[in-house]
Amino acid sequence: MNARLRQLAGALLLPFLLPVQLASMLFHFRAGRLRAARASGDRGAISIELALAVIALMVIAGGVIFAIKALATDVTSKVPKTDPVP
Repeated sequence: MNARLRQLAGALLLPFLLPVQLASMLFHFRAGRLRAARASGDRGAISIELALAVIALMVIAGGVIFAIKALATDVTSKVPKTDPVP
Protein backbone atom coordinates (compact mmCIF):
# COMPACT_ATOMS: atom_id res chain seq x y z
CA MET A 1 0.00 0.00 0.00
CA ASN A 2 2.82 2.41 0.86
CA ALA A 3 4.46 1.78 -2.49
CA ARG A 4 1.28 2.74 -4.33
CA LEU A 5 0.86 5.88 -2.23
CA ARG A 6 4.47 6.82 -2.91
CA GLN A 7 3.95 6.37 -6.66
CA LEU A 8 0.74 8.41 -6.54
CA ALA A 9 2.41 11.20 -4.58
CA GLY A 10 5.29 11.21 -7.05
CA ALA A 11 2.91 11.41 -10.00
CA LEU A 12 0.99 14.29 -8.43
CA LEU A 13 4.03 16.28 -7.31
CA LEU A 14 6.07 15.84 -10.49
CA PRO A 15 4.35 18.63 -12.49
CA PHE A 16 4.93 21.06 -9.61
CA LEU A 17 8.58 20.10 -9.21
CA LEU A 18 9.57 20.21 -12.88
CA PRO A 19 10.13 24.00 -12.98
CA VAL A 20 12.21 23.79 -9.82
CA GLN A 21 14.29 20.96 -11.29
CA LEU A 22 14.78 22.91 -14.51
CA ALA A 23 15.91 26.01 -12.63
CA SER A 24 18.23 23.92 -10.48
CA MET A 25 19.87 22.35 -13.53
CA LEU A 26 20.20 25.81 -15.11
CA PHE A 27 21.90 27.08 -11.95
CA HIS A 28 24.36 24.17 -11.93
CA PHE A 29 25.12 24.76 -15.61
CA ARG A 30 25.78 28.46 -15.03
CA ALA A 31 27.92 27.72 -11.97
CA GLY A 32 30.02 25.30 -14.05
CA ARG A 33 30.54 27.93 -16.74
CA LEU A 34 31.48 30.40 -14.02
CA ARG A 35 34.16 28.03 -12.72
CA ALA A 36 35.48 27.56 -16.26
CA ALA A 37 35.62 31.33 -16.84
CA ARG A 38 37.38 31.83 -13.52
CA ALA A 39 39.92 29.16 -14.42
CA SER A 40 40.66 30.83 -17.76
CA GLY A 41 40.88 34.29 -16.15
CA ASP A 42 38.18 35.96 -18.27
CA ARG A 43 36.85 38.76 -16.05
CA GLY A 44 33.93 39.77 -18.31
CA ALA A 45 32.64 36.21 -18.57
CA ILE A 46 32.88 35.80 -14.81
CA SER A 47 30.56 38.75 -14.15
CA ILE A 48 28.08 37.68 -16.84
CA GLU A 49 27.96 34.07 -15.64
CA LEU A 50 27.68 35.18 -12.03
CA ALA A 51 24.75 37.46 -12.89
CA LEU A 52 23.01 34.63 -14.77
CA ALA A 53 23.65 32.26 -11.85
CA VAL A 54 22.03 34.74 -9.46
CA ILE A 55 19.02 35.05 -11.78
CA ALA A 56 18.70 31.25 -11.89
CA LEU A 57 18.91 31.12 -8.10
CA MET A 58 16.15 33.71 -7.85
CA VAL A 59 13.97 31.58 -10.15
CA ILE A 60 14.53 28.58 -7.88
CA ALA A 61 13.62 30.66 -4.81
CA GLY A 62 10.50 31.96 -6.57
CA GLY A 63 9.42 28.41 -7.40
CA VAL A 64 9.83 27.34 -3.78
CA ILE A 65 7.89 30.38 -2.53
CA PHE A 66 5.10 29.71 -5.05
CA ALA A 67 4.88 26.06 -3.96
CA ILE A 68 4.73 27.00 -0.27
CA LYS A 69 2.09 29.67 -0.92
CA ALA A 70 -0.02 27.22 -2.95
CA LEU A 71 0.22 24.64 -0.16
CA ALA A 72 -0.68 27.24 2.48
CA THR A 73 -3.70 28.41 0.47
CA ASP A 74 -4.87 24.83 0.06
CA VAL A 75 -4.50 24.06 3.76
CA THR A 76 -6.16 27.26 4.98
CA SER A 77 -9.17 26.63 2.76
CA LYS A 78 -9.69 23.27 4.49
CA VAL A 79 -9.64 24.71 8.03
CA PRO A 80 -13.19 25.18 9.33
CA LYS A 81 -14.22 28.79 10.02
CA THR A 82 -16.59 27.97 12.87
CA ASP A 83 -16.00 26.17 16.12
CA PRO A 84 -17.28 22.60 15.76
CA VAL A 85 -17.68 22.24 19.54
CA PRO A 86 -20.78 24.03 20.96
